[in-house]
Amino acid sequence: MQDLDNVTINFDANGLWLLNIALAVVMFGVALGITTTDFKLLLKEPKLLVAGVLSQFVLLPLVTFLFVLVIEPQPSIALGLFMVAACPGGNISNFMTHLAKGNTALSISLTAFATVLAVFLTPLNFELYGNLYQPTASLLQTVNISFLELLKLVSLILGVPLILGMLVRNRYEVLAIKLSKLLKPLSIIVFIAIVCIAFYKNLNVFMGYVKHVIGIGITHNIIAILLGFLVAKLFGLSLKNQKTIMIETGIQNSGLGLLLIFTFFDGLGGMAIIAAFWGIWHIISGLVLSLYWSRNSN
Repeated sequence: MQDLDNVTINFDANGLWLLNIALAVVMFGVALGITTTDFKLLLKEPKLLVAGVLSQFVLLPLVTFLFVLVIEPQPSIALGLFMVAACPGGNISNFMTHLAKGNTALSISLTAFATVLAVFLTPLNFELYGNLYQPTASLLQTVNISFLELLKLVSLILGVPLILGMLVRNRYEVLAIKLSKLLKPLSIIVFIAIVCIAFYKNLNVFMGYVKHVIGIGITHNIIAILLGFLVAKLFGLSLKNQKTIMIETGIQNSGLGLLLIFTFFDGLGGMAIIAAFWGIWHIISGLVLSLYWSRNSN
């Protein structure tokens, strides 16, 4: 069997550009629903902010590194885990928090704040842990990726759409609300369609190798959710806020991770497959948890 570290996912330049644009539009659509009040909410309750940032941007990458040390996966899979852990929370976390009867306002606020932090912390965490683990450090040397290149792309995909979306919301609120209702579902459908086409073109690769990442992906996601719970518990947060922190930590923006993998790593097999599986699985686990809480919470 061919080494997974040498397998690549074929994704042409046109598809990559569409993926960039779709993800930026998704972010713009999300930003249309964000106001300065969302940031003020976190500043008024710093404990919630610290818990959310600590869980997602400090402890999850660190725990992922320890997880990799224990299981010693193939380097490309390890690099994919570092990429997923370095990404901010997924936009679908707001919907899941609402369904779970969590603190939706906190979820939206954390998503906004995490997006701002991710512009710097996603490249930083990925570079840090990718180079700290020797097998992935060797892999990174062959790719010759730089922190500044990562920072530039993440800024364009997350930072610019966030600023533009919030400016539109601040100046043209009625228009922003109408655009948000249209753009969010449309851009997500386009984004999913592009990724599905890429999967279809590489179906044999995914079917042949996905078995190597199922157990790792599920375990990693469970660790992320439990980590959110432990952090929220240690901070003495209410059940409503505990659920929110758990979802924010367990739902990662794997779409951004896939984009970075296709852009900088030419669809490196282990990275792409673990990120793609994460993208599917975290929706399943998040919905299961949310539906359970929706029926068993006040």
